[in-house]
Amino acid sequence: MTSSPTSRRTLLRTGAAGGLGVVVGASLEAIAGPAVAPAASSAAVGYGDLVPDPAGLLALPPGFSYTIVARAGVTTLESGQRTPSAADGTGCFLGRDGSVLVNNHEVGGDEPFPVPALAGLTYDPGAGGGTTTIEVDAEGRRLREYVSLAGTHNNRAGGITPWGTWLTCEESEQRAGGRYLRDHGYVFEVDPHDRSANLDPIPLTFLGRFAHEAVAVDPYTHSIYLTEDAAGPNGLYYRWTPPHRFRAGKGAMRALAQRPDGGTVGDLAAMSCWQGSRHVADLAEATRPGTRYRVTWLDVPDRDARTVPVRRQLTDDQVTRSHTLEGAWWGDGGAYFVASFARTDDGSTADHDGQVWFYDPKTETVTLTTVFGVHRNPDEDGHAVDGPDSITASPYGGVILAEDGEGVSHLVGVTAQGRAYPLARNDLNGSGFTGPTFSADGRILFANIQTPGYVFAITGPWDRPRTAHR
Repeated sequence: MTSSPTSRRTLLRTGAAGGLGVVVGASLEAIAGPAVAPAASSAAVGYGDLVPDPAGLLALPPGFSYTIVARAGVTTLESGQRTPSAADGTGCFLGRDGSVLVNNHEVGGDEPFPVPALAGLTYDPGAGGGTTTIEVDAEGRRLREYVSLAGTHNNRAGGITPWGTWLTCEESEQRAGGRYLRDHGYVFEVDPHDRSANLDPIPLTFLGRFAHEAVAVDPYTHSIYLTEDAAGPNGLYYRWTPPHRFRAGKGAMRALAQRPDGGTVGDLAAMSCWQGSRHVADLAEATRPGTRYRVTWLDVPDRDARTVPVRRQLTDDQVTRSHTLEGAWWGDGGAYFVASFARTDDGSTADHDGQVWFYDPKTETVTLTTVFGVHRNPDEDGHAVDGPDSITASPYGGVILAEDGEGVSHLVGVTAQGRAYPLARNDLNGSGFTGPTFSADGRILFANIQTPGYVFAITGPWDRPRTAHR
């Protein structure tokens, strides 16, 4: 978002919530390709045409409404400070009274409301990012909000673990120096329910130090798949394989990081794609849904990037790169991940305005499930997708994408039959949506507008979205 070096704006949740699981009604391979995905939808697709908001915030379909859960600089934390700026990736967990949200704050230094550097919760007092935990009731009404991690940098997205925690990612390569007392570019684990588990933050250094975006966790093997949003050169897609006899659960990742070999425990490797005997250097070359590549993995030589950034340690003829790798989530027995956009002038081999990929660990292949053609008029309020970022499964079928492109910003649904439809529109400004995630009962969709910093609870007549004229 605002501080991303590859964002086109000047200004994973990455998984379905709680007991819903993450499997879409149909595989994303049924979702539209370039001819359909950018096409305008009719009022008979989705939940109907969006109704302008009299308050000038959030346009929604007929019968839908929203509640403001948190607003940067306006709502108040338990510690007395204001809600931090730049709400981004969000994890939703079942709570005692409703839902518990762990909300990332992509604070990179210039935002007006950093995450307060509270004693015991702060990794680096020189950094202003982190997470807040927001408890809401069954109707999505705010109960309380408090700091759960402070002193991190540019907390972008992340992912929910099978054991019920949130992995928050620093999209940064910031080294210690000046106001920064420690290195950044790590993943941290946040417990949504046990506040004491978040004391004395420990970076999960074995997951590498690079511009992390999002993660998806295999619930069976506990391998972790990670996206990198970086340029010069473009980023990579990674897999961390846990060590032999690793027993996952709350506290297990922290314990690994605190071992004498905590920075190198397990195996961190980068993806390399092949079409037959031909190496594929750039995911952007794929333009047709169904394109499938064989995958091999190359070990990262120095995952802490002590002298050379991780993505530069492997050459273009060894690994497969992609511009703006963004959201991720686990579903359909594999890891989905999003490439937001690509242009030939950024070094990509072709232009697109969004790809969704699926990595199948059983077949060791990656498949292009969805691709969006270039949206030439992003300021028009059409239904074309322009720069998808976060992605989440809908309990009512299909997926929901958060736009972070140019012009008008939407939450965009895509039905399992491949029809795109607008679910919400930012009527306030040009800032992108972030962190869409459903409550465990599927009644509430939580989503954010990053600038000036709103967290919304959206309710309405949820049902399987319409797919054709009636």
